[in-house]
Amino acid sequence: MSEEPSDLLAARRAKLERMREQGVDPFPHDYPGVTAIAEVAAAHAGLADGEETDASYRVAGRLAARRGQGKMAFLDLVDRSGRIQLQAKSDVLGEEAMERLLDLDLGDLLGVDGTVFASRTGELTLRVTDFAVLAKSLRPPPDKHHGLQDVETRQRRRELDLMANEEARELFMTRAKVISTLRGYLDSHGFVEVETPVLQPLYGGALARPFTTHHNALDRELYLRIATELYLKRCVVGGLERVYELGKDFRNEGLSTKHNPEFTMVEWYEAYADYSDAMARVEQAVAAVAGAVGYEGEYDLTPPWPRIALAQAVLDETGIDIRANPDRESLVAAIEASDRAELEVEDHAWPKLVDDLLSKYVEPKITNPVFIIDYPVELSPFAKRHRSEEGLVERFEAFCGGMEFANAFSELNDPDEQRRRFEEQVRLGEAGDEEAQPYDEGYVEALEQGMPPTAGVGLGIDRLVMIMCGKSSIREVVLFPAMRD
Repeated sequence: MSEEPSDLLAARRAKLERMREQGVDPFPHDYPGVTAIAEVAAAHAGLADGEETDASYRVAGRLAARRGQGKMAFLDLVDRSGRIQLQAKSDVLGEEAMERLLDLDLGDLLGVDGTVFASRTGELTLRVTDFAVLAKSLRPPPDKHHGLQDVETRQRRRELDLMANEEARELFMTRAKVISTLRGYLDSHGFVEVETPVLQPLYGGALARPFTTHHNALDRELYLRIATELYLKRCVVGGLERVYELGKDFRNEGLSTKHNPEFTMVEWYEAYADYSDAMARVEQAVAAVAGAVGYEGEYDLTPPWPRIALAQAVLDETGIDIRANPDRESLVAAIEASDRAELEVEDHAWPKLVDDLLSKYVEPKITNPVFIIDYPVELSPFAKRHRSEEGLVERFEAFCGGMEFANAFSELNDPDEQRRRFEEQVRLGEAGDEEAQPYDEGYVEALEQGMPPTAGVGLGIDRLVMIMCGKSSIREVVLFPAMRD
């Protein structure tokens, strides 16, 4: 909580009571007819210094600064779109109204009617003809000169961050643009947006631990979804040949600069396509987003991106050949004989060791976007076997800026093979793998109805926004991230 001095809080509350005594409603119901400040500025961009107009507008926002007293004062008003200078004069407003206006505190929400002119220095200004208090602020805003700098406070009290820092407002406007552009891209390519359950009787579609809850009326355990994958592929089975969902997933895992327990994903599935088609679509979608937000960051997002086999990427970075060490014992020996012997190997199965080699040594070194392709089947319980490489599946992950942001594959549509993969996941779970995929007979039965060849993609919205905005922590791009007490 904020710790403003009690005398400041008391002074603001005293002003609140004074307003009410004067018959002023400090929290009115509405204020119709407001024009965004940016629209006013755009309409009068060519005014000469000192030029007057008879154009009238109603604007509203937060009182951000005040200069002058007595007969004339200048105030700054800020809304989501920008800032505008106000000129208040007692011979226009009357002395009583002028006194009430000057008695307002920084941070108060204010509505203003006025006419546009340019000051002698050329600053666009609104001469106040009338005003209304829209909400009395009972706490002072962050320091107007230094903004809100403390990172933890910014993330715990995002409303203060948005209030104080224009960059924060722009970032979350960019995030909204990323999402709307992705939706527009998929909609324009024939994909249908659907909604699948967030509370699921059986979680699936990823290797992760779920959040568990109890439904009293049904008297059963339910899970917050870790992915939308299995339900979306059932939609493909049902004839929705291009389908997507954009929403929240939840994984009961640790916090890091790349992980928040709830995060935003878009997953799409395209019938009659494979993982090569999916790579091209990811490139196109990211290029569309970069164009829409005016990306000018450090990464070269121009398609096509390199494709590198996972085994080759690990070999290049660590000198360890996972294809030549296809079981746990030989891979542990190869790791211990290498200069990566610090890697934790105890109680880790072969798939976990391979994943650790990728995530700890390859992923952090990646800068510009690249597709790591052709994963071992043990890491990919829903991917179709590679058409030419034994022991592999047709899967890729897209990496950029030292992190993975998309995962995709040619979908496994053989129900008998899927059943065997589930059984192997069950064995891994019984051996202690808490992230193993549970057996889902309902999904297997859906595949038995027949699913066409399909490519599926899961793309992390939060991480894509990190790339687009040049941020190194997921907390910077999530409005209200999970934080420790």
